[in-house]
Amino acid sequence: MGISPPVGETVAVSDHLDGPDRGDQRAGAEPTQPIDRGHHAAGLSWLPPAHQAGPGGWPPPTRPMPARTARDRLPGWAWPVVVGLALVVGVLGGVLGSVMVRDVGSGGPGIVSNGLEGVETRERAPLTAGNRSVVAVADQLLPSTVQVLAEFEGQAGGATGSGFVLDRQGHIVTNNHVVQEADENDGPIELVDQEGNRYQAEVVGRSPVYDLAVLYSRAARQLPPAALGSSQRLAVGEPVVAFGSPLGLSSTVTSGIVSALNRPVTTGDSSNDTSYINAVQTDAAINPGNSGGPLVDLQGRVVGVNSAIATTGGGLGGRSGNIGVGFAIPIEQVRVTADQILRTGEARYPVIGAQVQTGGPADVAGARIDEVMSGTPAERSGLREGDVITEVNGARVSDGIALIVAIRSYQPGETIDFTLTRAGEEQTVEVTLDSETG
Repeated sequence: MGISPPVGETVAVSDHLDGPDRGDQRAGAEPTQPIDRGHHAAGLSWLPPAHQAGPGGWPPPTRPMPARTARDRLPGWAWPVVVGLALVVGVLGGVLGSVMVRDVGSGGPGIVSNGLEGVETRERAPLTAGNRSVVAVADQLLPSTVQVLAEFEGQAGGATGSGFVLDRQGHIVTNNHVVQEADENDGPIELVDQEGNRYQAEVVGRSPVYDLAVLYSRAARQLPPAALGSSQRLAVGEPVVAFGSPLGLSSTVTSGIVSALNRPVTTGDSSNDTSYINAVQTDAAINPGNSGGPLVDLQGRVVGVNSAIATTGGGLGGRSGNIGVGFAIPIEQVRVTADQILRTGEARYPVIGAQVQTGGPADVAGARIDEVMSGTPAERSGLREGDVITEVNGARVSDGIALIVAIRSYQPGETIDFTLTRAGEEQTVEVTLDSETG
């Protein structure tokens, strides 16, 4: 089940270059110290593509496309018939039985007791394997892609991001960093579809660790869900298409290829909101505002969620846009996190209870353990300070970031093998993963 990080390669993604040189992070847990943001690539800065510059900055302020009359909808009287048929015959994607989505109550808005099994997702590819048309992909996915406008720094719509329709029950997937401040401050969140129609949305749950969030809008139930695919079937060089609202320009489509797979990436501005993802790298143009939008293969299946971009740090306003290096969260992680959020409103991630070095120049080929906490899986497995982890379930680990990303590709409760060197000798230990909420 593990995903193998590339040897010797990790990417630090941040808004700033002037971070500290070293930091210790808990392996598989929330970071406890700021980490170096620029040591992996001199002259580069990194940022999540979520927000537009304010008035007077660059890019210039943009607004969502004007609202237009919705077309091709069923009349209101037809919906009870459709819902009744759905409850009788089930869903083509394999979801059987009735769907229970709570609008209010102790579970919060949009909670579904049995997670993804209790909603109508779309699994079948809408296009054939022989399709090579970006036009056909755009035709399928644009109706399932939305612009996300969230309050930021007290301004309604101050954060502009993207999202895609997860199911027929009104759930939308986006990035945590797009809606985090609005959720914390009970600010408004609005969705804008391809036709310009607007829907008020609420946060079902967020995961800062994986930079994912699930939104719920009862009014958005009419929007068609996007088909879910698999990033593990991708090949480097394979064409992909990115959807979203770069610079506030809704319903934008760009295309490119898969530039790399299993790229360990860190995103965020501080130790409190750093995410670690085993990313799909693409050269499809991704800019601020694309965050949360889908990355799609040529069969029209979502293979990732656009989350971060690399920039040179130049340009007006201190930032530049797309330079052909973008990163998406694999859809496999999206499925797991969305399922947890739908069930409880929270997401959980695996931890071992140890701190590892994640910043500064590497002096060892692997992840050095700096501290083992008492009563944790790391202590119970016999891990010690000074151990250097070189493999997780046979997949090589280049440094601390790669170790955290590797651990987070598993689930709490799973047992995995760590290969390590101690006093010049190689050993293997089993670690059963614990969990934390985040």
